[in-house]
Amino acid sequence: MVYINEFSEVGRDGVATAGGKGAGLGELVRAGVPVPPGFLINTGAYELFVRDNQLAGRIQEYAAVPASATSRDYEEASRQIRALFTGGSMPEEVAAEIRDAYRRLGSREGTGPDSGAETAVAVRSSATAEDLASASFAGQQDTYLNVCGTDVLMDAVINCWGSLWTSRAMAYRAREGIGPDQVRLAVVVQHMVAADAAGVMFTANPATGRRDQIVVAAAWGLGESVVSGAVSTDDIVVEAATGKVVFRRTADKAVMTAYADRGTREEPVPASLRHQPVLDDAAAATLAGYGTRIARHFGSPQDIEWARAGGEFFILQSRPITALPEPAGETPRDWSVPYPKGLYFRASIVEQLPDPLSPLFADLIDGSVSRSLNALMDQAFGKSSLRDGDLGLPAVNGYAYYYYRTAALWRLMGKTPAAVRALIRGDAHMGVQGWRDYSHPRYVRVVESWSAKPLADLTGEELLEGVSALLDAGTVYYTAVQSIIPIATSSELAFQKFYDKFVRQDGDPPAATFLLGYDSQPIRAEKSLFDLAGWSLGVPGLAEAILATPTKSLARAQLSGTPPSGMDHVLWQQWERRFQLHLDRFGHTVYNLDFINPVPADDASPLLDTLKFYLRGQGNDPHRRQELAAARREDSTGRILARLHPARRKAFVRLLRWAQGPAPIREDALADVGLGWPLMRRMLRELGERLVTAGLIADSGDVFWLRHQEVGSAVEFGLAAPGGPAAITGADRPVLAEAVAERKLRWRGQRNATAPQMLPEIRWLQRSLAGMMPEGSQEQQGNTIKGVGASQGRVSAPARVLAGPEDFSLMQPGEVLVARITTPAWTPLFAMASAVVTDVGGPLSHGSIVAREYGIPAVLGTGVATRRITSGQRIEVDGGAGTVTIVQPAQG
Repeated sequence: MVYINEFSEVGRDGVATAGGKGAGLGELVRAGVPVPPGFLINTGAYELFVRDNQLAGRIQEYAAVPASATSRDYEEASRQIRALFTGGSMPEEVAAEIRDAYRRLGSREGTGPDSGAETAVAVRSSATAEDLASASFAGQQDTYLNVCGTDVLMDAVINCWGSLWTSRAMAYRAREGIGPDQVRLAVVVQHMVAADAAGVMFTANPATGRRDQIVVAAAWGLGESVVSGAVSTDDIVVEAATGKVVFRRTADKAVMTAYADRGTREEPVPASLRHQPVLDDAAAATLAGYGTRIARHFGSPQDIEWARAGGEFFILQSRPITALPEPAGETPRDWSVPYPKGLYFRASIVEQLPDPLSPLFADLIDGSVSRSLNALMDQAFGKSSLRDGDLGLPAVNGYAYYYYRTAALWRLMGKTPAAVRALIRGDAHMGVQGWRDYSHPRYVRVVESWSAKPLADLTGEELLEGVSALLDAGTVYYTAVQSIIPIATSSELAFQKFYDKFVRQDGDPPAATFLLGYDSQPIRAEKSLFDLAGWSLGVPGLAEAILATPTKSLARAQLSGTPPSGMDHVLWQQWERRFQLHLDRFGHTVYNLDFINPVPADDASPLLDTLKFYLRGQGNDPHRRQELAAARREDSTGRILARLHPARRKAFVRLLRWAQGPAPIREDALADVGLGWPLMRRMLRELGERLVTAGLIADSGDVFWLRHQEVGSAVEFGLAAPGGPAAITGADRPVLAEAVAERKLRWRGQRNATAPQMLPEIRWLQRSLAGMMPEGSQEQQGNTIKGVGASQGRVSAPARVLAGPEDFSLMQPGEVLVARITTPAWTPLFAMASAVVTDVGGPLSHGSIVAREYGIPAVLGTGVATRRITSGQRIEVDGGAGTVTIVQPAQG
């Protein structure tokens, strides 16, 4: 049997024998790029070594690490397996082929026995589960550099085989669902390039996802330290089409990796080179040209390792870039405001709008909010308080800001007493009574009225009218809900201050204890889901079928009404009927008020992940948790009342009852903001389908990326008529496809920005208003991040940073939930979380109220948590001190 292959003999269809790296090298040779000469020891040699040394059974035994394994378990299994390899002996038939191939490589390079020199080679792993499009497995096995001599080479090959079983590789494969019996290892042996410079190259920008840019990291010396991140690098961005350098950052390169007698060492960079660019523009363009050729050959963006010796480039390996983001535009840095003589604030409604706005929502929401705020202000302050243009919700770089004209702010401040009186009276939309008796019923009537109309029969004008009517109703409702927040805030703060100053003694519980254990809409939704899981566990075979079905498949089946593949039809009907009842009650809660974002009624995946959590027996019974909280509340209240003087007891009771009322009502009110969102999104999708048929857009979801004027014009010209809309002919692609793509690109770039909380950025005013802002300072440095301590307790656990519901499935029990904001729709994740950290929020925001109900620490309003913390990092959350400390870096 042949155990040695030339690189030209293998390719992308030879991963089973050459491994991912070896197959990639074969393709690089085919692509005609310069590859250092060498040879491949294929997986047949690995299998013969394992068989001859009788290792297979013991490898499987040691590698059978349970799902609950810790890093220490993997380290012990790795130590035992690698000892098997170092104690084994190389089969002679493999050794003979390696010696012959090594001799021929030396002769080719003018080294070897005949020249009195030994060939220096690099020995690299090439696993069959490596350098794949779905997962790179980069850095999981070992590499041995500057290997000289036959005996040393044999040891390096055996050690390389053993590195298939490093603890990090075993844990990585377990996370990717690859069993220990599914992997083999080939070994790449290559002539060592005497590199004076080396680095990595990405044929798409990994930060922005742009496929028209090539990013190069370059350092002096050998490239291994660049790959590992051990040395500083120059960063260069090259325009792929032209080779033009569009960005350059030249680093202070203090150390470099160089050859030692055996292996490598780090040594200082010569003073003359420390601040010099490693590659000039011409060299960067030449290297980028190789990158373009390689990406074209593989048909996908590539992560490439390169070296340069004597002015010539060599390509050491290439693998697909995994997890490449969608292309993004430039991150905005200019925060000029559209209207002067006013102030812009990221507060209140924009707490529910953490991302840049989609174009259609931005066009509609500004006028909708202006109308609802004007109505509320007129009611609170008097009819003559506001003038046209005094307030609105414009977008700056895509982000929503409340805008108040300076003159209007002064006029309103002078009429604050009238607003307080209106709030106390509960006029129309104002206060708890106004919400209960007027705002909520009115919103329900609007939704019911439009729900009664079959969407397929509505004209384009009627669909657009319905979207505007529902959005206006939701905006008016949300504006009314804002009048409940001051009541909840003032009542809780008044009780807390009185209790802490005049009542609390050593050993007494915190003030929050007296406000817990009450029902609210998010808690009722949690209990409903928990009860559904309990019912499912009682139906033979149902829980097992749900757990065995991928979450996305379950969600799609629920929308279509057809059972997923492999699930019993009768079981499915029983479960689907009950789950739909849950969605009918709670499926309208919003993750983000921008209607481009699905609600649970559209995509139930996040709820289904939580349901599976309960089906596995994880989490606490919310009924029992609420009972215990209520019992603690009543017991603590009784003990406090028993010792207080009558006058102080009377004040305590009055303030306590005042504080206990609004908090759950606030949650009830906020949970229903999205009542009209499922219908509104269906209307927009219906419009989108018609515009697809008309040849205007490529996908029904692209309707969200249109401007309101574009949708209105399409409706006016009959392109959104029911049944068979008019169609645009003669175009080779949808008319607005390019505009939609450009807007998505710009939106993704805007999403990478950090929106200032107030504009213009007037430092003294920002400092004076800091306590009123929902976010902390965005200039925090060091490992400790400060926020608002919203729920007491201290936890040290791995972080899980979630951008939105699309990430909910990544949450693991016991992790710290880190997010920009949390709305009522995020509540299911609190059952899994050990603590909660947010960028936006305060002591009376949704996150704090729910965290206290769950008895987990919460630090909110940090301003920077999602940018400073990475998933996997161990962090310590101190809800009492309001701090988050980064304890250790993220694990690779």
